[in-house]
Amino acid sequence: MAHALLFQLLLLTALAAPSQGNRFGPTSSLRYSRFLDPSNVVFLRWDFDLDAEIITFELRVRTAGWVGLGITDRYTRAGSDLVVGGVSPDGRVYFSDQHMVDEDTLEEDGSQDAELQGLTEDAVYTTMRFSRPFRSCDPQDRDITSDTVRVLAAYGPDDTPKLDRERMFVKSIFLLQIVHPDDLDAPEDTIIHDLEITDFLIPEDDTTYACTFLPLPIVGKKHHIYKFGPKLVPHKETMVHHILVYACGNASALPTGISDCYGADPAFSLCSQVIVGWAVGGTSYQFPDDVGISIGTPLDPQWIRLEIHYSNFHNLPGVYDSSGIRIYYTAQLRKYDMGVLQLGFFTFPIHFIPPGAESFMSYGLCKTDKFEEMNGAPVPDIQVYGYLLHTHLAGRALQAVQYRNGTQLRTICKDDSYDFNLQETRDLPYRVVIKPGDELLVECHYQTLDRDSLTFGGPSTINEMCLIFLFYYPRNNVSSCMGYPDIIYVAHELGEEASDSMEGMMAMNNVEWTPENIKKAEKACKEAQQTVIIKTIDELVENTTGWIPEIVPTPRGPCLESSGGKVEPQDQTPAGFRAVPEALSISSAATPSRLPLAAFLLGQGALSWLLATLQAGV
Repeated sequence: MAHALLFQLLLLTALAAPSQGNRFGPTSSLRYSRFLDPSNVVFLRWDFDLDAEIITFELRVRTAGWVGLGITDRYTRAGSDLVVGGVSPDGRVYFSDQHMVDEDTLEEDGSQDAELQGLTEDAVYTTMRFSRPFRSCDPQDRDITSDTVRVLAAYGPDDTPKLDRERMFVKSIFLLQIVHPDDLDAPEDTIIHDLEITDFLIPEDDTTYACTFLPLPIVGKKHHIYKFGPKLVPHKETMVHHILVYACGNASALPTGISDCYGADPAFSLCSQVIVGWAVGGTSYQFPDDVGISIGTPLDPQWIRLEIHYSNFHNLPGVYDSSGIRIYYTAQLRKYDMGVLQLGFFTFPIHFIPPGAESFMSYGLCKTDKFEEMNGAPVPDIQVYGYLLHTHLAGRALQAVQYRNGTQLRTICKDDSYDFNLQETRDLPYRVVIKPGDELLVECHYQTLDRDSLTFGGPSTINEMCLIFLFYYPRNNVSSCMGYPDIIYVAHELGEEASDSMEGMMAMNNVEWTPENIKKAEKACKEAQQTVIIKTIDELVENTTGWIPEIVPTPRGPCLESSGGKVEPQDQTPAGFRAVPEALSISSAATPSRLPLAAFLLGQGALSWLLATLQAGV
């Protein structure tokens, strides 16, 4: 009887206790991890709840002193957000939400928005776990967004938080990664195949685009490629900038050997439909479980063009390379055949960016109303699930915006903190539908304060590009849809004479690039009529024209209310903030957890009753 009563009591207490809405408690597993320093001393784990807009970090550092983790920006450490904690020699835990007043000084925030979940120190490591809102109402906290985030870690040898540049590290990370590879299926019948250049002597030039044509795996029935990743040969310095795999139309007459992709032989630039791509900073990527690249049917490409961009800035001689792309394929078919649509500014020959620009925007328009004609068959709705962003060194931000019937629908993808050294395929939080007739606009934001001459669009790393690759299903034959402005109009707006595109581009060299003329050029490029170039896998080309629509900025959502925080004027919500979800307001592991009063009284009363019953011998 006593055992039955005890069971009922435990059940009653469990029902009375609050549910822990935050699934990332002090001991729960966090899916993502990264070393933040080159010596692998500073290790970060993290995970997040998109609905609650809460992120949990766990920082482990090989030190017996203090540790700190936060967010900074590209240009300065001043104003950086840093959560600091440690365990003093007497075993006391200290923990505080702080910020950097300047490069060397820390100051505690007036609003404490980080919640401690655990702080431990052993003979080797100090480990700190805490959670924080994506966006608090404290202007001293930096937002966690779907952009690239520059994560700042710092630590010290003792328990006096003092900043030391030798113990501070910044790493660009896409924190809000939607899909983790461990959550995806890995078929047991997986076959691995490498598409690679073999023993290629890298020229001593700054930039080389090496291309070769390779067959896809020969299979007797349809298979799906479900994963790809870079196959890189280590060198003394990183020379491989990006690798692209283009599908070739089966009617193409392809050359043999290895040659310059964009050199004297135009045959080496054939095949323009990207099927997979990797760029510096990226890792392997696995498609969602319902999509894959189809191979093995008469409609599938049989050959690909492998393009490897080498940056040999130190002009090193005698370096051989055998890099490429490793693909993983299976006979276990997915529901959809995927494709890749390339958007942006048509790279040659019109693109230019003035020198000395604090900010300069470029635009590339895509109009989809000719897709069905170009495809040769009806085009189903395009379901976009992922993307890859690409500019070179002057790029600061990119976004792709969708319009329907002249009205802006949504921002498909963006990165307001783009980092050239972190170019990776990313998943969307939801699938975006593009219908025939929609317009797609790519906006690229550049900064050239460190340049004293024009930057032109081109293949070299010191040239520029403005591209976004959309990963979608079901596949169609359209490979790219990109635009460029009427350069003659732009030249005239800048007071220069030009009668054709070449004269228009040459005229840009005559302009005195004052801040006023930079803004005038940006305005003229945006107002000029765009030529839109649409290409198919079989190299069919169709041109149309259009105009750049306005982009309506997406307002930021509400911040999470916190102790001492103030609502910022730009918060576009009636109240300006929202309360932290009750289930997420769990006290830290460093203090005793609290139960609601009713649950506490209920538990106390039930326990007293049980003890009295047992003593009575029931």
